[in-house]
Amino acid sequence: MTISRIAQRSRFSGRLTVSSLLCLSLLLVLPSLALNRLTSSLDWRLLLGAPLAASVIAFLAYRSDKRRAEAGAWRIPESTLHILELIGGWPGAFLGQRTFRHKTAKISYQIVFWAIVLVYQLVAIDALVGWRFTSEVRHLIKL
Repeated sequence: MTISRIAQRSRFSGRLTVSSLLCLSLLLVLPSLALNRLTSSLDWRLLLGAPLAASVIAFLAYRSDKRRAEAGAWRIPESTLHILELIGGWPGAFLGQRTFRHKTAKISYQIVFWAIVLVYQLVAIDALVGWRFTSEVRHLIKL
């Protein structure tokens, strides 16, 4: 294996550390509890399969975009990456960012990414408390 090949492989080794995995695990607690609560009324395969598929696609999109960036090729638009995060792929995006060291230094990107994660946390909390916040908003809108 040549030195350039070793250097290329090390770029993709990323920084997927124990602390990153612990952080992701903690971020998944509330959404997982909320999904568990929803499985009594909805098909659990759909509730777990859709976000899992979106996460895998998001992870692969990060890998592809990183490779394209290094090759100077046409890039995946940031809006596309954010849409993947928004439809449930934020865990895969989180892993992709750390694994490929991609989009981690761009503050404007990170603000949108973490806003999406925050929305997921807030929706999970709302689901766990019986949709109280949503009910209040609906009540306020009807006034």
